[in-house]
Amino acid sequence: MVLPELVTMSPSNDLGSVPFTDVTIPSDTAEARRFQEEIEKHLVERRVTDQEVFSVRLALEEALVNAIKHGNQLDRAKNVFISYRFVADRFEVRITDEGQGFDPADVPDPTDVENLERPCGRGLMLMRHYMTEVEYNGTGNSVSMAKVFRNNGKK
Repeated sequence: MVLPELVTMSPSNDLGSVPFTDVTIPSDTAEARRFQEEIEKHLVERRVTDQEVFSVRLALEEALVNAIKHGNQLDRAKNVFISYRFVADRFEVRITDEGQGFDPADVPDPTDVENLERPCGRGLMLMRHYMTEVEYNGTGNSVSMAKVFRNNGKK
């Protein structure tokens, strides 16, 4: 499989020296939870605040569920590709599914009165709220997110 073009995140001081770790999981929410738990352990080891752990965990959950449910249509034969790294004061992750993609601009604003009862769009809103950076590739089947930690690893 050829992965789509990558989204370039904003530069940080020492990004070039830290490689990404690549993980492939099947379209299975249990596998997504295991990955989230592993990242949470790394965050706790880095001594980021409880609020920042919550932020990353929630954004990861939304992005992974979107990839599994909407991108891969719950097809366990399809995979979700994850690349992540921890760099000094930030966490970066890219999540790519095997779906057709979508245009994030076409997703209705869940806070508009006419959309309050609709179940779509809330995950994207939460990802944008809780992460420092959220960007999609041109196809819309890959999201790159970063969280800059305010405390720089000091609790």
